[in-house]
Amino acid sequence: MKWKLHTFEELTVHQLYEILMARNAIFVVEQECAYQEIDGHDPRSFHLTLKDGEKLAAYARLLPAGVKYSVPSIGRIIVDPAYRGSGSGRKLLEKSLDIMINEWGADEINLQAQVYLRKFYRSFGFEETSAEYLDDGIPHVDMKMLVKKKALKGSE
Repeated sequence: MKWKLHTFEELTVHQLYEILMARNAIFVVEQECAYQEIDGHDPRSFHLTLKDGEKLAAYARLLPAGVKYSVPSIGRIIVDPAYRGSGSGRKLLEKSLDIMINEWGADEINLQAQVYLRKFYRSFGFEETSAEYLDDGIPHVDMKMLVKKKALKGSE
């Protein structure tokens, strides 16, 4: 299994097609939700993939501050059905948070969670910031994680 973080421009046509096909298969077909999945945020986002050989096992879209919110956010989180239950979703979120915190220096991270996954996101330190609402007919809740920075030695 191999991680790769791409800017939009770094994605080949075939990689982009694979990502969009996987997102469509899960968010539109599997979840039976007809909506505009391609929302215009992809060109200004980073695309994190986990590949098992040539197969896309998991994916997340990492949005820098200012793209969707004033702070960085994670979206379009997917795990291929063949890899669900393997821990790939947990590894995907861990890797996403590592990039945003340790490489981007994020102090806060937002996401829109499907309600059935809020316990999963809470396990990473996300807290709800909204009441439940329907987004394209699917119950969601907004969540935020405040990054706890370790105190520097000598500044205590």
